[in-house]
Amino acid sequence: MDLTKAVLGIELGSTRIKAVLIDENHVPVASGDFEWENQFVDGVWTYSMDAVHSGIRAAYAALVENLGQPVTTLGAIGVSAMMHGYLPFDADGKQLAEFRTWRNTITGEAAEKLTALFGFNIPQRWSIAHLYQAILNGEEHVKDIAYLTTLAGYIHWQLTGEKLMGVGEASGMFPIDSAKCDYDEGMLRKFDDLTGMDLRAILPKVLPAGVQAGTLTEAGARFIDPSGVLQAGVPVAPCEGDAGTGMTATNSVRVRTGNVSAGTSDFAMIVTDHPLGVHREIDMVTTPDGAPVAMVHCNNCTSDINAWVNLFAEFADTMGLKVGKGELFTALFRKALEGEADCGGLMSFNYFSGEGVTDLDEGRPVFARMQNANFTLANFMRTHLLSALATLKIGMDILTGCEQVQIDKLYGHGGFFKTPEVGQRMLSAAVNTPVSVMETAGEGGPYGMALLAAYMLWKDEGETLPDYLDNKVFAGAKSVTLTADSVDVAGFAAFLERYRRALPMERTATEVL
Repeated sequence: MDLTKAVLGIELGSTRIKAVLIDENHVPVASGDFEWENQFVDGVWTYSMDAVHSGIRAAYAALVENLGQPVTTLGAIGVSAMMHGYLPFDADGKQLAEFRTWRNTITGEAAEKLTALFGFNIPQRWSIAHLYQAILNGEEHVKDIAYLTTLAGYIHWQLTGEKLMGVGEASGMFPIDSAKCDYDEGMLRKFDDLTGMDLRAILPKVLPAGVQAGTLTEAGARFIDPSGVLQAGVPVAPCEGDAGTGMTATNSVRVRTGNVSAGTSDFAMIVTDHPLGVHREIDMVTTPDGAPVAMVHCNNCTSDINAWVNLFAEFADTMGLKVGKGELFTALFRKALEGEADCGGLMSFNYFSGEGVTDLDEGRPVFARMQNANFTLANFMRTHLLSALATLKIGMDILTGCEQVQIDKLYGHGGFFKTPEVGQRMLSAAVNTPVSVMETAGEGGPYGMALLAAYMLWKDEGETLPDYLDNKVFAGAKSVTLTADSVDVAGFAAFLERYRRALPMERTATEVL
């Protein structure tokens, strides 16, 4: 194929680094991935930067192998990663502290004080919360910070030499003024007055989608492809976060559309048409083109499900049964459809880490049941699927109830929806709204990043991102829409009521285990 008309999207997710190549028709033609996992080191959830480097190269190499032809150049490249977190560097480019990911709940004091100062919710995982907490902690490295960025911002810097990022990714570092598509000036001044630190001097420059954000340097080409085949000079799009790429991949960047991304974490993104009040459970971020988005972010989704599936896989292996992991996931997810709508009296909390929505700084996975509960495999699996959505539902109720946010379309994407119908039906039962899944939803974030790079490359003059996606990408896209029946909706409501009542059990578990 003509690689000058091909676009590469790379995303560093929580459990996989994935690269996707699309053609001029926005159709994926090759992909490659690399599995990795965060580590809990000295009380901090982190990834080693060596793993970042080797993982990107492995994912890219797998893509090239699957493509079956050498890649010397490309039409454009874009990179995204899990949002938020903390990556500080000094003036010489030396990393000053371990990479602190979105999963950490160690910035409670900073988040609370900044929320009060700004009159704007600052979640614990945001970069500014991590920075202020480091200041409050008196951490020695703070005085040497010359550049503060995210994982996506770091990769973009390595590829292009440019210290900048897309507005959606930037909105997870510091509050954004959507009218100016830039950091909120008044809040910057308040932080300066509070700390004496000029954030403009250390934060990445902000760009909207569609603007070129540099070109691939020789060092950047070697960063991706040490073999020397890929050449410098490829245009690079503004890097984005996984929230923005998820919105793009599901065509959810227009006002009153929304999507739910469900994997290691899960989050709902609703593009709003009116200002919202300040809620600790609701983050205000933006689309890749700067429109305000209400975000309900939950740190925990599928990790506990994965752990149980691994246990079943070990059992199958012990019994001499040859069952592939994908086959096992599908079978167990489908079994959940046979369970009772309210899970038959079973209960689980999927908290591998702390959870801001329910005000827990730590997590402990917990499964519990009454003695007379209907303890079947179907109910067991359904319990874990509903538990993965319960905290999200608590936050969503604030949006749709308290703030009267209207949702015209809701799309699902991510590993939770990989088995047809199952996760989709569970989410519909949770939110009591039809849920659509596109045929491209399995490609997820890297596909969305590739689309943003394509928009930069091929948009018409004056063409907005929503129009580009509607008219050129998704006009003929196939999707499946499901609506949960009234029994499933009532069952989820009953499960959630028990879940709320049982929350003190989870809190106690963090104290005694």
